[in-house]
Amino acid sequence: MTPVQLPATIETERMVLQRLRLEDAAEIFYAYASKPEVTKYLSWPTHRSIDDTNAFLNYAVRAWQSGTDFSYAVRFKENSRMAGSFGVLNDNGKVQFGYAYSPSCWGQGIATEVCRALMEILKKTDGIYRIGTFVDVDNVASMRVLEKSGLEPEARLEKWFRFVNQGGEPKDCLLFKLPLR
Repeated sequence: MTPVQLPATIETERMVLQRLRLEDAAEIFYAYASKPEVTKYLSWPTHRSIDDTNAFLNYAVRAWQSGTDFSYAVRFKENSRMAGSFGVLNDNGKVQFGYAYSPSCWGQGIATEVCRALMEILKKTDGIYRIGTFVDVDNVASMRVLEKSGLEPEARLEKWFRFVNQGGEPKDCLLFKLPLR
């Protein structure tokens, strides 16, 4: 596997990203992981209990150590309140990413601010040759974040992914990539 190293802490103008910790479970659960409006377009099921969140965090801690998945808590600098999370999956130098934010944080430019910062870091990280993600064609807000963060739509993928929180029907998706020049 192509090793990739990402910083454990990243700062943007308003936010601090920190490697996820087991202690984050309650905040993650109540801020976004238990909210159907947040998880509708995500690849993982809406958390029904803190046990679901704890199981995810146990995975996240191990995955960071193995260099396969780098999951960050996104917090406000001013008060350390949880806004959401941002994750980067490493597949031998081809990275895919995703994010989820509390509805109370939507429309404030936080997702774009954090995504832009991560794209700058990923572009400069040794061992990475491709950066991209995919999004349900109905997830207009996320597509806008990706475009404002410098990603370009690469292809429309018909019946590409079964989003578990949408009944499992195959959905059309747009594949986005970050141009690496």
